Amino acid sequence: MSSASKLRVALLGATGETGSSIMRGLLASTQPHYEITALARAASVNKPALLEYKKQGVQIAAVDLDGPEDALAATLKDFDVVISAIGPAELMQQVQLANACKAAGVGRFVPCCFATIVPPKGILVLRDIKEDIINHIKKIYLPYTIIDVGWWYNTTLPRLPSGKIDYALPPYEQSIAGEGTTPYALTDVGDIGIYTARIVGDPRTLNKYVFAYTELKTQLEIYDLIEKLSGEKVVRNHVSREDIAGGVAKAEATKLVVGTPEFYQLAIFQYWNTWGVRGDNQPEYAKYLGYLLAKDLYPDLQGKPYLQYCQEVLDGRAHGVYKGITFFE
Repeated sequence: MSSASKLRVALLGATGETGSSIMRGLLASTQPHYEITALARAASVNKPALLEYKKQGVQIAAVDLDGPEDALAATLKDFDVVISAIGPAELMQQVQLANACKAAGVGRFVPCCFATIVPPKGILVLRDIKEDIINHIKKIYLPYTIIDVGWWYNTTLPRLPSGKIDYALPPYEQSIAGEGTTPYALTDVGDIGIYTARIVGDPRTLNKYVFAYTELKTQLEIYDLIEKLSGEKVVRNHVSREDIAGGVAKAEATKLVVGTPEFYQLAIFQYWNTWGVRGDNQPEYAKYLGYLLAKDLYPDLQGKPYLQYCQEVLDGRAHGVYKGITFFE
């Protein structure tokens, strides 16, 4: 540790959905305190969001993930923790980042996972890519922590006939996977940072996988709840198990380019399959895979209740996600 009172942490992707949550969590943390640096491309260091972080005491460092690894390593020297919240299309750039962390002697690398519990290979293309990164981290013997958080609250609600909550919904129509009776783990995107700040400062989580989720719900429970709170009846579009299997088969037969509308269109079938049909995204399966549960590690740490999130959405106080992404053409 570089300081008796603070851990030095570098965060890549600090202005994205996940990264901004992590930044808020780090800034608010008191156990431990963090000395924070946001890593950004040279062309982005003057973005308004980064300048706002700078006003809060965050250092800004320009990095080139495609440049020489020794230059990147020099920037990362003396950091206790490096966290990546890189976008889906750039996930493989974490190979260079991991190599630089190793050369710089970084104490802990947290690659970009922050998603659902999924078998390591063969179920979800995004997880396959992340597993390739994790395997590289282990190959070079780099200290790490893997953090997954379940499905985001912010992508669960169906559209109301009144359009009242459209502002908070992602830019695609919600559907129910199969019967909608499979429980799956959920976390508010705003709580990802609170969990992460506690996890990366904990020596018990070094070289471990940690699952930080808040609640378990079924899709039918979610639809029932929003109908009760809103007084509106929502359309329940079920996608059959057979249609999900067909979508998964098409995804597996297609060479997907991560980040394209076709990628998202097919990947959603893989997600429906893993958490809606197979039931992978649950704490018991996480423990089977070797994860520690944040609920066991930090019983005092309570995420936002799902009921509270729904009320915030109905009151016009919620945050919409993925507004700049084209999911379907």
